[in-house]
Amino acid sequence: MTSPAQEPSTTREFVKQSSLYQEFLAEREEILKHKWLESERLGHDIGFERALLDWIRKHRESWRTARRHHQPAAVGGETSRVFDETAAKKKRA
Repeated sequence: MTSPAQEPSTTREFVKQSSLYQEFLAEREEILKHKWLESERLGHDIGFERALLDWIRKHRESWRTARRHHQPAAVGGETSRVFDETAAKKKRA
């Protein structure tokens, strides 16, 4: 029998390794990139909720399709490409 002290750790490890959790983390990362890009574009922090809704509406479907087809270059879709270009420009400045 598993002791109560060990169970939460085991459960946490199981969750961290689950594909559902990995998808959640990947999607969250894309939303945070979108939040950063849109906030930079507008000149103020748009907040996570607005970024989430905007990303779902504009990018989620194509992002998921690309992930399903295992296209590494397109995994992040437009958001990753723009994020990478913007970061590169900032490094040069």
